[in-house]
Amino acid sequence: MKRKLLMIGNGMAGVRCIEEILKRNKDLFEITIIGDEPYPNYNRIMLSNVLQGKTNFDEININDWNWYKENQITLLTNEKVSKIHTTEKKVETEKGKTLLYDELILATGSSAFILPIPGNDLQGVFGFRTIQDTEFMIDYAKKYKKAVVIGGGLLRLEAARGLINRGMEVHVVHLLPTLMEQQLDETASKMLKKDLEEQGMNFLMEKQTISINGTYRVEGISFSDGTSLDCDLVVMAVGIRPNISLAKEAGIDANRAIVVNDFMQTSEPSIYAVGECAEHNGTTYGLVAPLYEQGIVLANHMTGNLTNGYKGSILSTQLKVSGCDLFSGGLIHEEENMQAIIVNDQFAGLYKKIIVKDEKVVGVVLYGDASDGNRLLKNETNIREYTSASILHKSGEDSGEDFVLTFYPKLGYECSNGN
Repeated sequence: MKRKLLMIGNGMAGVRCIEEILKRNKDLFEITIIGDEPYPNYNRIMLSNVLQGKTNFDEININDWNWYKENQITLLTNEKVSKIHTTEKKVETEKGKTLLYDELILATGSSAFILPIPGNDLQGVFGFRTIQDTEFMIDYAKKYKKAVVIGGGLLRLEAARGLINRGMEVHVVHLLPTLMEQQLDETASKMLKKDLEEQGMNFLMEKQTISINGTYRVEGISFSDGTSLDCDLVVMAVGIRPNISLAKEAGIDANRAIVVNDFMQTSEPSIYAVGECAEHNGTTYGLVAPLYEQGIVLANHMTGNLTNGYKGSILSTQLKVSGCDLFSGGLIHEEENMQAIIVNDQFAGLYKKIIVKDEKVVGVVLYGDASDGNRLLKNETNIREYTSASILHKSGEDSGEDFVLTFYPKLGYECSNGN
């Protein structure tokens, strides 16, 4: 008899895990998935492309309705789980359903963090996490013209670019002096800001928002320095919070997120967690690559394929904004006993930094030409592999000079142009 596998959450990480389980043994589980949105599984990271007008909602589906039917998966949409009973191995939903399980996967993801300030509940304040958020912003852009995006991180800049494409005047408000400070060093951040300003994006740096103003809908925002700005729409994308309330109420160990071991198992042996809601060795991940890695490990474990557990991931980021080619992975600042190989060609708008420790590449920051990012970072590349090779070149036929990295065993590294 098939074991009952229940998954709470219908997002990218969880469904990827189900796909991997089906590849290994499609006859092992009777699978039910509960999702709180009215859609099948879709690519959440492509929402910025939808907002920017590069694609539409239909094109970001990963698995359509037929996929669930073909794989005999019961999908409950617009359904929220209200309680997990770990002893009885069952869950209750807000609509009164009771579902039994043998194994339970928590793939509850995360929610946009909304600043706890006056006016955060006004009409025209949005997070940027779902299809519905994106639809609301597209509709708003048809009626109103001034938008503020709070936060200078990756998702916020993609949202700002999308609203500009929709015809809005956009100001990005950021608390810190540099953009994408978790992924870029100061030099790359300044280059990014300059390029985005040339695209029509406005920035208010080192500004703390203290209130959103308006009677029924957004009319403006105010800052701690006494200044204010008129606007019609506010995108509150200052971070995410893992959705862990169900797990905590069920007595499952959780810190910032749900604590898991190397096989994504929680403190309750028959319950697993994967994705943004999971915390492994004190770390949570919000990028898709590590979440897929977690899903593969969990699928192997649940289907009896004995492999090594999850050991954490090296993070890398690319920005999906036209005219801004950047890559960031691993470390972005040198630490003790590390060296940095740096090329900064301001005329060409090219910046490349590779951080090396014990002859291994442990960090990469690329701006202006990000084509080599994954190659350089993959498996902590040994820098000796690139002796007398043009490791820091700008790709393309008309890219100008090459930059050559040469390793000298006694002297170290020298970077020069290829001529």
